[in-house]
Amino acid sequence: MKEMEKYDYLIVGSGLYGATFAYFAKRKGKNCLVIDKRPHVGGNVYCEQIEGINVHKYGAHIFHTSDKKVWDFVNTIVSFNRYTNSPIARYKDRLYNLPFNMNTFYQLWGVTTPEQAIERINMQRREALAEMGITDVASFSPANLEEQALSLVGRDVYEVLIKGYTEKQWGRPCRELPPFIIMRLPLRMTFDNNYFNDSYQGIPIGGYNKLIDGLLDGVECKTSCDFFTVYRDNWRDVAQKLVYTGPVDQYFDFRLGRLDWRTVYFKHYVKNIPNYQGNAVVNYTDVEVPYTRVIEHKHFEMFGPDVDKCPKTVVSEEYPAEYSEGMEPFYPVNNIRNNKLAEAYQQMSRQEDDVLFGGRLGCYKYYDMAPVIGQVMQLWAGDSEP
Repeated sequence: MKEMEKYDYLIVGSGLYGATFAYFAKRKGKNCLVIDKRPHVGGNVYCEQIEGINVHKYGAHIFHTSDKKVWDFVNTIVSFNRYTNSPIARYKDRLYNLPFNMNTFYQLWGVTTPEQAIERINMQRREALAEMGITDVASFSPANLEEQALSLVGRDVYEVLIKGYTEKQWGRPCRELPPFIIMRLPLRMTFDNNYFNDSYQGIPIGGYNKLIDGLLDGVECKTSCDFFTVYRDNWRDVAQKLVYTGPVDQYFDFRLGRLDWRTVYFKHYVKNIPNYQGNAVVNYTDVEVPYTRVIEHKHFEMFGPDVDKCPKTVVSEEYPAEYSEGMEPFYPVNNIRNNKLAEAYQQMSRQEDDVLFGGRLGCYKYYDMAPVIGQVMQLWAGDSEP
């Protein structure tokens, strides 16, 4: 750019929100500068190639949507494969299919028909409510997540598949977690292991870097560039508008207090065998196992004989943790305190001239990938620019 000429947009964060925004802005003839504090673009969908395998460095990302416009759009950037998410749960060396379906119920109880499964679940629900001393089911209001889960699915599903995983994920006992975390637990009375109900799902062929690189093609990017140390005080000298996808409370210097986050860290291993666990995602629901799941990355993109053609494999153990300064925030903690604080920050953000807050961190909401892209597409759908 010419000296002193401003960018139209300074985009803080090169994840899906920032990269998609830059793509559509460029198509409208806008000049963008995308910055990211990490040494790479792509945010949490970034992949590192190890032993010929695209490793999801920040956890498993499976693209799924029923929005045909979003699906068609991402496939114009890179073709997606046929990957179908069918995770396995492991509890004390026994395996169970997820989501909860007829395969799961057969593995738990040996039932073979939906009628038998429904009868067993209803019996366990009644037993759980009786143990809690609940006689008036219609007026029952669960006090915590454990009571909520027991009232929905009974003790076996809760103890084997929910309790340990949830306590590891949130770092506190289920009896101390609010019930709204699991407002409902889908029970499928079919032998269907497809985790999602969406019309479309898959992984970009060649990994998510192909998608990000396509979105950012021709856009100026700076990595290892922290907004708060480089541009916080002078961004208006650099750009007409700011697109901010970092933590909303940090933008306002934590003026109202700090929002709580859960985070995760990973231990990655190269195994000298072609196939370690036979599935991309295995959840460990036993509380004694410190990690929540093990990801075997090759199964996202290699199928059938191709699995064995690659002589090694890469697996990642995923460990949930309390967020602290210097870590990456992953999941908002949507309890009453944080939701109230987040809304106060959202009100402040709406008063910021020429600043657009977006993404999971900027909105303090957990978003799947497709809705994030859909939000940006909607912003640029009209004649006026965001």
